[in-house]
Amino acid sequence: MSKNAIEIRGLKKIYKGRGGAEDKLALKGIDLEIPQGSMFGLLGPNGAGKSTTINILAGLVNKTEGSASIWGFDIDDNPRNARANIGIVPQELLFDAFFTPREMLEVQAGMYGVKPHERRTEELLKAVHLFDKADAYSRTLSGGMKRRLLVAKAMVHNPPILILDEPTAGVDIELRQQLWDYVRELHRRGTTIVLTTHYLEEAEELCDTIAIINHGEVVACEPTKQLLKRIDEKEVIIEVAETLDAVPATLASFTAEVRETNKLAVQLSQATGNVGQVLRAVQDAGLTINDISTNETDLEDIFLQLTSDKVKQKDAAE
Repeated sequence: MSKNAIEIRGLKKIYKGRGGAEDKLALKGIDLEIPQGSMFGLLGPNGAGKSTTINILAGLVNKTEGSASIWGFDIDDNPRNARANIGIVPQELLFDAFFTPREMLEVQAGMYGVKPHERRTEELLKAVHLFDKADAYSRTLSGGMKRRLLVAKAMVHNPPILILDEPTAGVDIELRQQLWDYVRELHRRGTTIVLTTHYLEEAEELCDTIAIINHGEVVACEPTKQLLKRIDEKEVIIEVAETLDAVPATLASFTAEVRETNKLAVQLSQATGNVGQVLRAVQDAGLTINDISTNETDLEDIFLQLTSDKVKQKDAAE
C-alpha cells in the first residue's frame, strides 16, 4: 500500500457554461501527494480550486480528467472504500433543526454502517465539548457549537483521514483553540489531517507541509519550514537617538528608508549583507543606536508573493 494518505494525479475539472457562458477551468491538472500521518495545509485565495478538489475527493463533484486515491483506493474503482477512509468537515453549517447532536451522530454512524455497540457517540460529544448539549435541538446551538458538531460527525466512522474545509470560519478565539486542541489530539493518535484555512498563522503553526493553489494550479508544495525559507529577506528596524533627515551615506549599499524621523528600516537578505554590517554602517555615520528589532518573513509574505506572481504571469500572457 502507498505511504500517501491521498494521491492526486493530473486532476482537472471543467464546469460547463450555461446559457452561452464560457466553460470554467477550475482545476488545471493538479498533482498532490499527502503523506500518511501528516498535518497538511491546502491554501489559496477564494476561487483557487481548494473546495473543488475536496468535493471531488468527497464524491460530490465529478472530475473531468485525472485520478485520485484515498488510503490506496481509487475514487473511481473503489468509491465505497475510498469514502470510508475519509471524514470531511464542510464550510457550510447544514443541520436538521429538529435533530439533537446525539441523534445526528447516531444517524451518521448508521449511514456508515457502524454497528450500535461500536459507536462512539458519547466519546465524540465529550471530545468536542458538546456532551451537555447532547439532547438539545441543533437549532439552539451557537455557530461555534455547530462547527464542532460537524467535526464529530466527520469522525463517527473513525476514518484515518480528516479534511477540514475552513473549520474556524466565524469561530471566536476560545472556541478555535478548543477545536485545534482536539485536532492536535487526533493527529497525535495517527489521523492524517488536511486543512484549508484563510488564517495563515494557523497553517504556519499547525501544518508540517503546505500546498498553495492559485487559479487551479499548485504553485508550491513543500514542508512548512522549507517554504518559509523561500524568501530569506528580513527587515531590520534601528532606532537612533538623533533626528534623521535622510538615509546616511554609509548605508548607500543597502535598501533603507527613514521612518518616524529617528528610525531606519533596512531590507536584508543573504545576498545583500547581515545585521552586523548594517550596525557598523550606522555607527560609522556617527549615530547612537537606542534600539534594534527585526521583522522576519512569514507565511503571509510567501502566500502573497506566490499568488501575486501567478496573477502577473496570467495578465502578461493575456
